[in-house]
Amino acid sequence: MPYRAYHDLAAYNEWANGRLYEAAGRLPDESYRRACGAFFGSVHGTLNHLLVADRIWMDRFQGLNVPMPPLDSILFEEPFALRCARAAEDTRIRAFVETLDAEALAAEIVYATSSGRAVRQSLASALDHFFNHQTHHRGQIHCLLTVLAGRAAAPSLDLIQFQREQPAHA
Repeated sequence: MPYRAYHDLAAYNEWANGRLYEAAGRLPDESYRRACGAFFGSVHGTLNHLLVADRIWMDRFQGLNVPMPPLDSILFEEPFALRCARAAEDTRIRAFVETLDAEALAAEIVYATSSGRAVRQSLASALDHFFNHQTHHRGQIHCLLTVLAGRAAAPSLDLIQFQREQPAHA
């Protein structure tokens, strides 16, 4: 079953986000918001970007035609509200992948990019990008945590660590 991997990636995504938010929550607010040269500036900016991007992709996957916010939008100023919204989005992602089968994954989706260009691609290839994009930006946040608070402040986000903690992989 090729779609089983998406169930695992959605579970991993939720696990990694939880670890990252917990670590980010231990930063002093000044450090959490400090622009440190990451593409979206700070831990706060990058966490907001991930939520913005995930919402955009999930709307595309679900065929919703809603306005797309700028990719650098700050959806939530308060870290707790951002964390709650992140948890809700992770629940939405897991629920969505539970509906997938081989036919759905092979189906084409059509959407407009952030620059307005029309794109057609299989849902499976778009999901591959979706989960890879999350990992990419979590890696940036991991680096920021290391710079701001030291190596011990950045939790392991390795997929193998997640797998070892799951009963199905034990």
